Amino acid sequence: MDRTEAYRLNGSSLAYIGDAVYELAIREMLMKRGKDAGKMHHDAIRYVSSNGQARAAKKMCNDGFLTEEEEKLLKRARNHRATSKPQNADPRLYKWATGFEALIGFLHLAEDKERLDAVIEEAIRIIRESRNE
Repeated sequence: MDRTEAYRLNGSSLAYIGDAVYELAIREMLMKRGKDAGKMHHDAIRYVSSNGQARAAKKMCNDGFLTEEEEKLLKRARNHRATSKPQNADPRLYKWATGFEALIGFLHLAEDKERLDAVIEEAIRIIRESRNE
């Protein structure tokens, strides 16, 4: 899919695919550490929770890490009216996390692997630092 087509998709669709892409990246990172499955699952929650994703998204926006196009897309998806309600999550953080997942989905569908990897790496760094890992 070309970049323009991917950009035109609605935030929920982008977040749907972005959730899977990001979770797979996190699982691969944790597997490389060589921990057992139970420990990996516990560690993954820190990265894939709405709290972690929202923290990363906000910091990337505030620090100017994202391009103008990426920030616009993230905020558009964040502000998209959702039909589902977050379970066990602050609705504001959930919206930020949705925006983050939409950005990941966009970069994946646009086949911008280099930028996708950079955004995921930065999110991991932000979440690690916020947890004093």
